[in-house]
Amino acid sequence: MNTPINTDSIAQFHRHIAGQQPLLKNHYGQSLAQDLSRQQWDGCFERNVLAVLGQFYDEALVYLKTLPFDSAASPVNRGLSDLTKEILAAFDGFVDEFLLFVVDRHRTSCALSNFPDEHKPDKAYVNAVRHGIAGLWQNFALAANAYVLECQ
Repeated sequence: MNTPINTDSIAQFHRHIAGQQPLLKNHYGQSLAQDLSRQQWDGCFERNVLAVLGQFYDEALVYLKTLPFDSAASPVNRGLSDLTKEILAAFDGFVDEFLLFVVDRHRTSCALSNFPDEHKPDKAYVNAVRHGIAGLWQNFALAANAYVLECQ
């Protein structure tokens, strides 16, 4: 059951995340440019994706904690609040879209063309990065759920 305060806070969070996503792509571009200027080619795909997403999730959690929630009437199933599920929905499809952007960025980079693993990351490399992202996501989701469960 959503109270007006929960509905408003969830909507604010969704708007915030949607507004931050374009900035994330710029941040990735800046991180990649720094690596390239330092001639740090090896592992730049994984390093930058995880660094940028880690910071993004950290900042999202800080923002989430500025929003009020009332979890008293929200069902909890196996430790996961229904409110948390609604909050996490702000990220639906986000990682896939971000990775498509990053892979395209790498494939169109002349500076990476001499480094095939970075220029055209293969499926195994992308999957390894996805495992790292899963760890970041898990930490964020658990922290978000803990915050929501504390709000009464």
